[in-house]
Amino acid sequence: MTLNKILYTLLFALGIGISVQAQEKFILSGTITDQQNNETLFGVNVIIVEQKTGTTTNEYGFYSISLPKGTYTVQISYLGYQTINETIVLDKNIRKNFSLSEASQQLNEVILTDLKVKAEIRKPEMSVNKLSIQEIKEMPVILGEVDIIKSLLTLPGVTNAGEGQSGFNVRGGSADQNLILLDEATIYNSSHLFGLFSVFNPDAIKDLKLYKGGIPARYGGRLSSVLDIYQKEGNSKQFHMNGGIGLISSRLMAEGPIVKDKGSFLIAGRGSYAHLFLKLTDNNNSAYFYDLNTKISYKLNDNNSIYFSGYFGRDVFTLNETFVNTYGNSVLNLRWNHLFSEKLFSNMSFIYSDYYYGLELDFVGFLWNSGIKNYNFRYDFKHYLSDKLKLTYGANAIYYDFNPGKIEPSRPDSGINAAQLDKKFAFESALYLDAEHQLTKNLTVSYGIRYSNFLRLGEQTLNIYENNQAVTFNSDFQIYESATPIGTVSYDRNETIASFDNWEPRLSASYALNDNQSIKASYNRMSQYLHLISNTQSPTPLDVWAPSDRFLKPQLLDQYAIGYFQNFKDDKYSLEVETYYKEIQNRVDYIDGANLIANEAIERVILNGRGRAYGIEILLRKNVGRISGWLSYTLARTEQQTPGRNANEPGINNGNWYKTGFDKLHDLSLVGNYKLNEKWRFGATFAFQTGQPVTFPNGQYEYLGVSVPSFEARNNSRLPAYHHLDLAATLTPSKNKDRKWFAEWVFGIYNVYNRQNAASITFRQNENTARNEAIRLSIFGIVPSVTYNFKF
Repeated sequence: MTLNKILYTLLFALGIGISVQAQEKFILSGTITDQQNNETLFGVNVIIVEQKTGTTTNEYGFYSISLPKGTYTVQISYLGYQTINETIVLDKNIRKNFSLSEASQQLNEVILTDLKVKAEIRKPEMSVNKLSIQEIKEMPVILGEVDIIKSLLTLPGVTNAGEGQSGFNVRGGSADQNLILLDEATIYNSSHLFGLFSVFNPDAIKDLKLYKGGIPARYGGRLSSVLDIYQKEGNSKQFHMNGGIGLISSRLMAEGPIVKDKGSFLIAGRGSYAHLFLKLTDNNNSAYFYDLNTKISYKLNDNNSIYFSGYFGRDVFTLNETFVNTYGNSVLNLRWNHLFSEKLFSNMSFIYSDYYYGLELDFVGFLWNSGIKNYNFRYDFKHYLSDKLKLTYGANAIYYDFNPGKIEPSRPDSGINAAQLDKKFAFESALYLDAEHQLTKNLTVSYGIRYSNFLRLGEQTLNIYENNQAVTFNSDFQIYESATPIGTVSYDRNETIASFDNWEPRLSASYALNDNQSIKASYNRMSQYLHLISNTQSPTPLDVWAPSDRFLKPQLLDQYAIGYFQNFKDDKYSLEVETYYKEIQNRVDYIDGANLIANEAIERVILNGRGRAYGIEILLRKNVGRISGWLSYTLARTEQQTPGRNANEPGINNGNWYKTGFDKLHDLSLVGNYKLNEKWRFGATFAFQTGQPVTFPNGQYEYLGVSVPSFEARNNSRLPAYHHLDLAATLTPSKNKDRKWFAEWVFGIYNVYNRQNAASITFRQNENTARNEAIRLSIFGIVPSVTYNFKF
């Protein structure tokens, strides 16, 4: 029995059903690329005008659509490229590749309408945001360094803990609940220099997509979002170099053919050098980063292509040569694309990810290192059963190696004894099936299921606790305390310590009211088996990842969303409005005074609670004209509750719901771009967020001659509101025309009106007045920048 027959039988058994038409059908398929560099293009619209139907290219530029025998006008359209209209006589299966050329940037040409960023009306895809690299590069940024993560903060539902903070939060989730993928490889820390910049070099990035809800079944392992980023493949037609020189960092990228039109390479590097200027002032402190992106692509034949990509990045922070902190990501991915037929596309990947954290304290005399590694295999299929039904299915297996920490002496006379915290191992596997099904002319649904299994593996010796409770409640002092172990149990290598499995259904639907309006709804369940052990509002390099086990339960999420989407005024404007509600089980909370660093028994300081988040998001875009941009607004609430485990325990915060550190009631972003002429472009960004929730002292008392502060309810207060205005101007010299050397100058001002946004507020006693006072810490005031970009 063929694979097609098996799938048809399975679909019939599931009650999906496929109408059988006597009319003969043929398949139109192929690959769509950039005409200039042969890069495959993801998300290109392939429209059959007469049928008012169509499809889009997958992550590797492939498309396939089944149609009755006939003559059709095929329209190929993509953001930033000229639209192609071609007549095709379909009387047999046809493999047709298209090459798109970039749209002219002349303001007086009608072709500018091809740059529209329209809302998806009929596609059952919601809670998804896309930004083009060109849009990201035109935004004003700190110190002139283009930042993909910072650009995401201008989208509805996406925030972070503030200036100079790493990571990002989606719909009230924590930063560790985001699955960040670079060419399918997991990135565990997305920031350089403790959050000032992201690890993604924009010159090497081809495409990115942020899923906040309605997440397809092929993704799993995180609760809040998926940020899926793909690197460029390299120019297989001709050699090019481009780069940029800024005030504190520079970058350089080279790409070119290995075999023309068949194979290509890409290599891109970045590095910062602000620390070199500190040495001129006899300052022994330094902080710098560097990273390297690589990729090799080769088309073996029309049905087979292979890709090898990698990333390596490091941050180094030094204080007076006695404290050295080094951390960063390393990833590798080997992929094989294979086309079984015009209807069946596959991708097989072997992936390695590594996050390393190292610390050297010379004045103490020890070295510390920790990290996490994973070895990932995935096999994915895209099956175009008909023009109305497409399947995506596959399997995924990941082996994890956790290093909670290892200490070694840095010199013979340090007196430090080498020690290794118990390593932890785990295995996660999953199977999934997704279907996109057009049921009627106006109703399209996407439904799927993911089955995930997680095994916590030995070798390790674990504590045993009375009543299996690693945290006890002291009724005399009304506080939670770490329990005392009553014994231990040992597990051999690869022996199962704990096992979990979950079914994760996914469903989304789109009902088109007409060609310009639709209503959409979605539901998804997600499970997360990894936890970032951290009690800070944003991730730090010292945070440690830990697997689920007997005490650290997997987090589970159920999210519901409904939205309204509209394009109007001939697609010049688009509007997206969504409201969502999500519930989280087994949200990790920490007892007061919890010590998380180098804690070999982390279960003694954690309790499992629950969380909820709900809100409304609005995104209004102006897509064409001299002035373009968007306005995004989010009204949201994010709360957590850790009730007592029995009637005698109050729980955390007396068992009451409290705002999490990621709660931002109001979040407003305004992004605008203005093209004055061929020489000058201008950009502006304004951001406003409600201040971060914090817990302040509300009094103090004397105990044995010591002044002890008392505190209000958890996260009952807020920092002052956060806001800033940024401006940028790009100068493209007129002499660029008809030259092989292309250059531009980018001038920027971050925080134009010098707002001193509070990163934190601490309290101290004034030495002169003996009165308590609050001290605001701000990271950035006004920051000017200039960058010189070039390409040849």
